[in-house]
Amino acid sequence: MTNETFAPFDSADYLNTFEDVAAYLEAVLEEAEDDPKVIAAALGAIARSRNLSEIARQAGMSREGLYKALSADGNPSLATVVKVAHVLGLRLHFETIA
Repeated sequence: MTNETFAPFDSADYLNTFEDVAAYLEAVLEEAEDDPKVIAAALGAIARSRNLSEIARQAGMSREGLYKALSADGNPSLATVVKVAHVLGLRLHFETIA
């Protein structure tokens, strides 16, 4: 019998294209049931899939501050979410609830 080891799952490892990012965000938003912590963590995964330090610099934040804000325990301001989305090439979109 062999001993198998597994690494923790990190969705950031699978967000390689803009299509991956868009599909991931759509799925998270659909399943999050408006939980801002889940949405923040998803943005954090996307930022980690890119260059977190560069994203923080472009958003005018420290790397540590951005990492903390976009963690599962973070509570980013709307301004932070908008800045990070813009740096990632994303735009927030609102629609009516049917």
